[in-house]
This record gives sequence, C-alpha cells and structure tokens, in this order.
Amino acid sequence: MNALAAELTEPTHRRGGGRLGRKALRSAPVASFPTLVRQIPVYEIVPDEAVELIHGESLKILEEVGCEFRDDEAIALWKAAGADVRETRVRIDRALLMELVSKVPPEFTLNARNPERTVRVGGKNSIFVPMYGAPYVRDLDNKRRYGTLADLNNFHKLAYMAPALHSSSSIICEPMEIPVPKRHLHIIHSALKHSDKPFMGIVTSKERAEDTMAMAGIVFGEEFVRDNPVLVAITNCNSPLVWDATMLDAMRVYARHNQPLILAPFALCGASTSASAVGAVAQVNAEALAGVAFTQLIRPGSPQIYGQFMVTVDMKTGAPMGGTPEAAQMMYLMGALARKYKLPWRTSGFHVGSKLNDAQAGYEANMLMHAAILAGANYIWHSAGWLEAGLTCGYSKFATDCEQLVGWYKYAGGVPFDDFKEAMAAIREVGPQGHFLGTQHTLEHFESAFFMPSIMDFNSFEQWTAEGAKDHDTRGLEKARNMLADYQEPKLDEGVAEGLKDLIARREEKLPDSVS
Repeated sequence: MNALAAELTEPTHRRGGGRLGRKALRSAPVASFPTLVRQIPVYEIVPDEAVELIHGESLKILEEVGCEFRDDEAIALWKAAGADVRETRVRIDRALLMELVSKVPPEFTLNARNPERTVRVGGKNSIFVPMYGAPYVRDLDNKRRYGTLADLNNFHKLAYMAPALHSSSSIICEPMEIPVPKRHLHIIHSALKHSDKPFMGIVTSKERAEDTMAMAGIVFGEEFVRDNPVLVAITNCNSPLVWDATMLDAMRVYARHNQPLILAPFALCGASTSASAVGAVAQVNAEALAGVAFTQLIRPGSPQIYGQFMVTVDMKTGAPMGGTPEAAQMMYLMGALARKYKLPWRTSGFHVGSKLNDAQAGYEANMLMHAAILAGANYIWHSAGWLEAGLTCGYSKFATDCEQLVGWYKYAGGVPFDDFKEAMAAIREVGPQGHFLGTQHTLEHFESAFFMPSIMDFNSFEQWTAEGAKDHDTRGLEKARNMLADYQEPKLDEGVAEGLKDLIARREEKLPDSVS
C-alpha cells in the first residue's frame, strides 16, 4: 500500500478526513473515498423490548409455520442439521437457527482488483453501491428506452469515476440486445473492464454463478477467490416464505467460494406481507434469517449480509411505492435487528418511484437515505440511478445521486474538530465587522469546509437565467456527459484481458441464443 493510501485509511482520517486526506481525495486522478466509517450514532426508533418482540415472533414463524426450501440438496442439508423437514417445508428450531446465524462474521473485507478500492463491510462501516437490474434507461437525450451494452459500459464508467461509490454493482441496466443465456458474460466483463472497484455476481442460474466465479478467478487468481471475498451476490426470498431452487443454487456456488451473499426477501408490503409495517418486518426477518442460516450449512463461517428490500404498495392500485415513511420506519427496525444478531446489513438508498429526476425523486430519495444512514446500514444498495421502482436507470439521476453521496459521506463521517483551534484564531484575527474571506484559515479550508455540489444551482435568478435557466435534470445530464468525456479506463493486465475474452468466446460457443 502506498503512502497516500495508508494516510487515507488511517482511522483518524476516516473519521474527519484530515487535511492530507481531503487534499488527496480532491486531487487524485480518479478519487475514491475509503470505506465510510460512521461517526454519528444510530437512531433507535423503538425500545429494545419492541425489537425483542419482533425477534420472538420471527422465531415462532420459522418454528411453527416454517419456510419452503424448494431444492433437494437444500432439504438434505436441513435434514442432516436436525431441522423438522416435511417435503419442502422446513421448520427450524430457534436454538439451531441462532447457532447457525452466530457463525457469520460481523465484518469482512471486500477485495477490489485495485487494492486501494478494497473496502470493509459490517460494524460501523458503510459502502454505497449503484442500482441493479433496470431493463430501461433514461438516456443522455432524456428519452426512455431499453438498455444496451453501451449503456451498461457507461454506467460502469460513471461508477468508477464517482468517488463516493464503493462498488460498480453489475447489472446496472440490462443489455437487452444480448441473448439472455449469454448476457451475464458481458455484464461481468463490463464491470471488470471499466472499473477496478468491487462488483456484484450473477444469480439467475448455477451455471451463470459459476461463470462469474471463473471470470473472477482470471482477474484475482483462482486460489484467491476460493477464500477471499471479491464480489457480493444478491439472493431474494420469494415472500412469503419461499427460497426457490434458482436462489439456492446461487447460494451454494458463492458460499462455497466464501463470497458474501445478500440474503434479502423481496417484499411488497401489503401484498406479499400483511398490511402492517411491524408485521412485515417480523416476516421478512424470519425469511432473511432462514437464508443466512442455510449459508452456514454450506460453509460455516462464510461472510454473509442480512438484507431486505421492503416497499409499500399503493393499496388502491397495487403499484410499489418508493420513499414512504413506512419504508423508512421498517429500515430502522431491520437495522436494530441486524445489530442484535451482529450481522452486516444491506438496505437500499435512493430507490424511488418517480419516473424522472424531479422533485418527487428528491423527496423520496432523502426519506430513504436518511433512514439508511441513521439506521446504521452497511451495504447501501441502489444508491445511484434508480427511477420508476427500479425499471429504469437514469443518466441524470445517476450523476445527481453520485454527487449527493459525497454529501451523505460527509454527513455520516461526523463533525471534524481538526481545525477548531485555527478557526478560533481566525475570529480573533478578524474581530468585529470584518470578514473571513482573506484569512489564512479560509484560504486553507475553503475547498473542504463545506459540501459544494456542482449540479445543484445556488446562483441568483439573473445569473441562472443568463446561463440558460437549466433545471436540475438538465444539469444532471450535462454532468453525466462531462464525466464520460473525462473517463480513462483502468487497464487490465494484458494477459488477464485476453483470458476474459477467451473464456467468453468459449462459453458463448456452448450457450444457446435463447432460453428454451
């Protein structure tokens, strides 16, 4: 690790940044913030007794109702562990459940191909990760259309260039022109080629997960990826209470390689859960714990992430909603449960229902990110680009979110006191009726003292008008264009690059062009 990286990862600089740390983050060719170490307290929305009540009811759900594991190998593992198994229904005694959950480490290191982008997940550490899975994009001309591989390449480039994003995700948008059986190869290749940050795996089949690990092995070394986390993969429980064969296949591939999975029920509260925030949390907690426990049957001690995706539905139409107060409240409850279990915890940040990067998107995003930060989330997913309940990734939204993340990074990092003595000296230097613009303290700190976004406009009405009266969405598009124009690829080793191309070519020869 070079001197600059060491300086930036020192705990004192993680807390307040420090002068050298802040200067480096401003001047690095492609700045990348170290892991966010939260220096603000978590917010407890309910007393401990309420958390224990939810916990107890979740255990009863798994003991009395049970959870479906629709896979023969999974059923065999549960039987061997001593669970009550009847066909595909698994009822898990609380002692067995909590013994398995306790094996998950509270923190782990997530390695990047550039070691300076390696991060920590769990404890007081938080990382921001862009969105995943959009079939549509809102493009640089602000038109909604299907995503392409060129769009995916662009979003991976933007993720690489955004200092407060700690991962490149993977399927930020679907490259719809590529046949589904072959699509995963190009998705992972794009994430590895256009960024040197950690990335996410593919879970839509066992073979695709294995291909992902093979590609990771080419980049990191096969021996390294057998034991060291280099990616995170998402597995969703089908609420209510079903883990299906596809997700269980992916769990086995990744857990056996010691790669962390997000065990996250996909809950549309009021539709796939009861129409109760607290009731939904009790169910989702049970589902997530069952998934976490299963990973420890595969590889005890493997790092995992307790997760949830919980949105309320419009009870008039059934449509999912984004930044509602209940969604925020449920985050606080899940965060409290994660701390009880000492598990790294994933939630979502800027996931909104708005179709445009407009006022609604801003209100929704702020509601949820505030909750994610104050609830102590470790893996804050969907933190850039998300529109239209995840159906669309927007270029303007992506650029706007990335800029706002810098502000959230500063907010959660706490109030620095490293220049307090100099600030007090500046007051004595200026005295009454003066100004501070020319003081030595101001000259040294004006760039770093306050969050100064470039997309948001704080000019006078006259100046704003003279510069074209651009709204926020327009300025976000301009920012995205400018970032892409400045992009420089973090080159892969030539042998690694050729190895990836060769693997893709060989696999494409064997894979069909359509799903049978």
